[in-house]
Amino acid sequence: MKIVCFGDSITRGVTCIKGRLRILKDNYPAVLQQYFGDSSTEIVNKGVFNDNSDLLVQRLGKDVIGEHPDVVLICIGGNDCNFKWNEVAERPDDTHVPVVPLERYADNIRHLVKNVKEQGITPVLLTLPPLDPKRYYQSISARFGKSIGHWIGLSGGIEHWHGQYNRCLKKFIKQLNVPAIDVRTAIKKAGDLKGLISDDGIHLTAEGYKVMAKKIYTDLTAQFAGQKVGSGI
Repeated sequence: MKIVCFGDSITRGVTCIKGRLRILKDNYPAVLQQYFGDSSTEIVNKGVFNDNSDLLVQRLGKDVIGEHPDVVLICIGGNDCNFKWNEVAERPDDTHVPVVPLERYADNIRHLVKNVKEQGITPVLLTLPPLDPKRYYQSISARFGKSIGHWIGLSGGIEHWHGQYNRCLKKFIKQLNVPAIDVRTAIKKAGDLKGLISDDGIHLTAEGYKVMAKKIYTDLTAQFAGQKVGSGI
């Protein structure tokens, strides 16, 4: 079985240590491969830093369909619901919209699911890993200035939107009857988020990626036990 992990920096394996971003060797696709061991299952990491659902749609043909996998794990949304923080800092009293508005994000998810199913590939949607809002806003404020705090107080900030995008995903899981894995809840229940989410409040630590990989492995093996994958189920 071949599995493509398709997404942004969470899939790529980015973490933040002492204010600097780095890529971890033990990212979730790498740990997932370890769980499957030397079996016939191949894990392919197609995560790209700073990607959003618009960009996943653009590279779907090359990075998923062209790989001819049986299963594609889709983890996307954290950058979609993010904001252009330089603009927020300059105009904290204005209305600002996420990088990829919710309606377009929903259309992109539909497109991804529909197109991979048509190719006989089984899509599996992953919920959004949780944020640590306090550390996330500290990181953003350090980069763009404290004026964003005013806007966050008025709008609810990314935490508000992050929850909306995750609920959008969960709605599609029910409507489209798509296999799904709730990594968000698994990470929240795994322990203190300070040890699972890195210094920037949004990327995971090595331990967080291990929790994510274990949840995916457990659910994949349970969901597809005795089933034929690669038939667009």
